[in-house]
Amino acid sequence: MVDAARARKLADRIQQIVAEMLERRIKDPRLGFVTVTDTRITNDLRDATVYYTVYGSDGERAETAAALESAKGVIRSEVGRKTGVRHTPSITFVMDSLMENAAHIDDLLAKARAKDAEVAKAAQDASPAGDANPYRENAPDEDEDLDEDDADDDADFDGHDAAGDGEDGRSGRPPS
Repeated sequence: MVDAARARKLADRIQQIVAEMLERRIKDPRLGFVTVTDTRITNDLRDATVYYTVYGSDGERAETAAALESAKGVIRSEVGRKTGVRHTPSITFVMDSLMENAAHIDDLLAKARAKDAEVAKAAQDASPAGDANPYRENAPDEDEDLDEDDADDDADFDGHDAAGDGEDGRSGRPPS
């Protein structure tokens, strides 16, 4: 096993080498506008996966995939020469669906904005379903009446049933 930091550095170096090769050395006419987005390598440094995107139609993407497959050997030998590792990793090219995912997220965000606009428009002309203040408030004269009644009840309170009889009609106080 190899240190994860070393594997990440090697993956970054492979990404740079592949991007440079695609830009300068590979002259296949089938190769479209390719962007290398990411490279991942296994912990044993034997297999590298290069993720790429292609700007264009589905036909151009298929042609680019074929061009990358045919140039895989040249790219791998250049990676081995420039990295200096004992075993040059095998390279696999994978189409990155980053662009499609970004377009899908943009569509979802546009739908969410449209729904928010509909809700805001409906809420603009809406009125509350119940009273304006749904919380019960006592009138000032009712508060005074309650306070006087509470004061009388507090004076009689000794922790037992004030009437002297429990729920079943028997005396709530223990016999003396």
